[in-house]
Amino acid sequence: MQSKNDFDVAIIGGGLAGLATSILIVQSGYSVILFEKEKYPFHKVCGEYVSLESWNFLIQLGLPLPKMGLPIIDTLLLTAPNGTAFKTKLPLGGFGISRYYLDSQLVEIAKQRGIHILDNTKVDDVVCNTNFQITAHPNKFVSTVCCAAYGKRSNLDIKWKRNFLNSPNQRLENYVGIKYHIRTNWEKNVIGLHNFENGYCGISKIEEDKYCLCYMTLADNLKKSNNNISQLEENLLYKNPHLKKIFLNSEKFESFPVTISQINFNKKTQIENGILMLGDSAGMITPLCGNGMSIALHSAKIAATIIKNFLEQKISRPEMEERYTKEWTHLFAKRLKTGRILQNFFGSDRLSNVFVSSFNTFPFLARPLIKMTHGKPF
Repeated sequence: MQSKNDFDVAIIGGGLAGLATSILIVQSGYSVILFEKEKYPFHKVCGEYVSLESWNFLIQLGLPLPKMGLPIIDTLLLTAPNGTAFKTKLPLGGFGISRYYLDSQLVEIAKQRGIHILDNTKVDDVVCNTNFQITAHPNKFVSTVCCAAYGKRSNLDIKWKRNFLNSPNQRLENYVGIKYHIRTNWEKNVIGLHNFENGYCGISKIEEDKYCLCYMTLADNLKKSNNNISQLEENLLYKNPHLKKIFLNSEKFESFPVTISQINFNKKTQIENGILMLGDSAGMITPLCGNGMSIALHSAKIAATIIKNFLEQKISRPEMEERYTKEWTHLFAKRLKTGRILQNFFGSDRLSNVFVSSFNTFPFLARPLIKMTHGKPF
């Protein structure tokens, strides 16, 4: 007889990848427990532009997207630090929705499906023997399969001594992310990507009368600005005239900014101690590509399918791990690599200026590059 603390699948992290995986697994008739260290609902640093490749998948999960009146974004405005601008249609496009709204909707669907959700709960340790023993003080749980979907960085990464933390250039690769919700005058169908020295800032419409304004820069830049966000923005972001105009002509919502630190984009493993890593836990695409949420959702779909085959005893545990790694690599490794290469171009004033100017001279170059950072509907 199964104990109340025994589950078929345990998922550590209740963002998009964790919630989507849990919904799919429980639809297949298996029990799921999901741990989230924050209290739902909550804001998260995120660009809040979702590629349309995810549209049908989210509807399949139970999200009534066509009835939600969300903005469809079909145009990209790219600007360089010197103010040079390039505008182009997006081959696929996306839609805008805040993580606060999207996650809260998925949480309600998950609860309705019978998923056991423990929010405001931090997982302290996971030990793999025949099954997984999960410690979330003061309780212990057991699962047949364990997934990690906790995002960019966790105490578990340190405990497991994951390789991506061992870079010799750790300080130079550390980024901070800062996000606002604002009211402003901006085209509803346009996502703006504005570059500045050692960083970039995105703006796009989300639900209601709100826009998401989110930027990333090296942690050293914040330190040089006396850890003062307003000073950082005036020192760096305002040098791009497009950004200065946005900041000076916008109204910020209360409870913002929200921030995140210690971001890096080094390669990660997709399996760690027998645990399937999902979303940003498995590998992060640079925010300038605007596709982290779609990769998270797609990774959930492939993981849930492979886990179902394992629970049905159609494949062994080693086969489950091998198939997941192979499928993840096939779908996402090239996109992440392209993102890292593009980030190098947008990491300096000079290269950003040249890059954007080259698009104006050779506009046909933009479309294939955008396609390389986007996937197909799944």
